[in-house]
Amino acid sequence: MKLIYFIFIVCFTFSSTLYATNNSKTFTTIGKDSDSIIVKDLAKNKTIYTKDDNRVLRPASLTKIMTCMLAIESGKMNNVVTITKPMIDVEPTRLGLKVGDKVKLKDLVHAALIKSANDAAFAIAYYLGDNNKKRFISMMNKKAKKLGMRSTNFVNPAGFDDTKHKSTARDLMKLAEYAIKNKTFNAIVKLNKYTFTTLNTNKRFSVYTSNKLQRENKNVVGLKTGYTSGAGACLIARVKKDKKDILFVMLNAHNRWDNAKKVVNETMKSAKKTIT
Repeated sequence: MKLIYFIFIVCFTFSSTLYATNNSKTFTTIGKDSDSIIVKDLAKNKTIYTKDDNRVLRPASLTKIMTCMLAIESGKMNNVVTITKPMIDVEPTRLGLKVGDKVKLKDLVHAALIKSANDAAFAIAYYLGDNNKKRFISMMNKKAKKLGMRSTNFVNPAGFDDTKHKSTARDLMKLAEYAIKNKTFNAIVKLNKYTFTTLNTNKRFSVYTSNKLQRENKNVVGLKTGYTSGAGACLIARVKKDKKDILFVMLNAHNRWDNAKKVVNETMKSAKKTIT
């Protein structure tokens, strides 16, 4: 009995820190450049690699996936939002909205997910929270709890650094897996460009993806980038080709784009072409 218990503990500890069924050398190299990472084969429902995926870290703008999912699921995507000062009184990256601008909620969602615009994220929060940001934050945390994101706590809708704003790669994988079940979400995050106009002043905005990996590889179909000085470079990406469907999360990833390409190439080895 003691032997069985010992084996269970050893296996659990190993799997929670570093697990690879693919080329361990490649993934170990990638892992050295990230505080936390998890790679999953969605087609097989199998985790390929993890490193410290339960480590609590700052998620930066990966937060906006939750913000935008609440908007998408609100049933109010075509509603008109009138921009107020609290919505735009935020740090860059900003869309450049002005007080009094009228835009559809769906346009704010596109701007938050594609460009990672902080003013768009705050506008979503104030609108859906009935001008009460704290109410919206409560909605975010309630949804996180429902999704089983046990180590996650949100304190703002954009992902600004705060000691109480935290998550893990494993929790963010749960969020991403939930989000990609939504057709509207998938249609938005795979876009490289989106254009819309304000309804009252006909001001034109064009937003471009912040996801370099997606711009360079047509098989990458989202999801979200993130960066703050406290969180470092973060990324959730999905790549699909032939029968392969890979989703991965990287937190505080040094050499983010080079290592993201390595993940894609390693997991797509049976596909016809890799990227350089």
